[in-house]
Amino acid sequence: MLKGLGNIAALMSQARTMGPKMQEAMEQLKTRQVSGSAGGGMVSVTANGTGQVIDVKIDPVLAEKNDMEMVADLLPAAINDALAKAKQLHVDAMQSVTGDLPIPGDMGNMLKQIMGDDSGTAPDVSE
Repeated sequence: MLKGLGNIAALMSQARTMGPKMQEAMEQLKTRQVSGSAGGGMVSVTANGTGQVIDVKIDPVLAEKNDMEMVADLLPAAINDALAKAKQLHVDAMQSVTGDLPIPGDMGNMLKQIMGDDSGTAPDVSE
């Protein structure tokens, strides 16, 4: 039983150092960019690693044709593609921060579940 206390103390010590590492990882995620697209690239969306959409590009052909229905169909798909890639960047960053902690079980799967990666859907951006 006392052996377990030593492991807990080591875990707590490592957890204290994780805060600054987590902050650094979040700052790096803000500077990383991913792109998602739909309609063969007719609509593309760029997001940062924290899931903020930072740019949207719509092919001029769609604008010239004034095909707003097509844009309305393609835009959510492009956003979801970009946000799924941003979510994966986030999961990877968190795994790099927590990877050396002696936590039992598969931390990668736990992080994916926490981040909602097991559902196969992008986060709700309507808020």
